[in-house]
Amino acid sequence: MAVLPKHQHKGIGSRLVEKGLEVCLSQGHQAVVVLGHPEFYPRFGFLSSTQYSITSEYDVPPEVFMVKELLQGALAGHAGIAKYHHLFNEL
Repeated sequence: MAVLPKHQHKGIGSRLVEKGLEVCLSQGHQAVVVLGHPEFYPRFGFLSSTQYSITSEYDVPPEVFMVKELLQGALAGHAGIAKYHHLFNEL
């Protein structure tokens, strides 16, 4: 998710994240992972993946790979590597 610089600081990104999380929950997803800015995503409940036994397939700093449980406890007892769709590599 990105917002052009000239349109930033108007709440657009926040609304996109909130709507995205709402749609994910309505579709039955129990958790979401994100590679993103560590000062932006925590305000929506994302936590560093170091608090879970989940890692990114990419070699990124742990503070930018974050996880949000949409249902509390959804990740309890789960561990592994989050794999992104192959098209993500083309960005």
